[in-house]
Amino acid sequence: MGGAGPEAVGGAREPAGVITFAAVYLAVLNLATFVIFGFDKAAAADRRSRVPERALLALAALGGSPGALLARPVFRHKTRKQPFSAWLTLIVFLQAATVAALLAMAWRGR
Repeated sequence: MGGAGPEAVGGAREPAGVITFAAVYLAVLNLATFVIFGFDKAAAADRRSRVPERALLALAALGGSPGALLARPVFRHKTRKQPFSAWLTLIVFLQAATVAALLAMAWRGR
């Protein structure tokens, strides 16, 4: 069966397949997020149509926060903009807390 699920990238629904799928998903999403932040900065400089802030925050919330955090200083984009910065900080905090909780549960399950 074809598709974009864990079976298509890394085999059956075994832990290695799920981890491979997650790694590919996050790599592609973070690269896309980084590029879209750069595109939005160029659009702002050229006074062209912009990427909505909601879309940038959605990319971060879907897992692209490392790409967003890297893009901000690289492109000098959205570094002081409020409430964008506050929302991005909240997203990163919630993601970090979620990862920490999942790791703690996995560690206890050993």
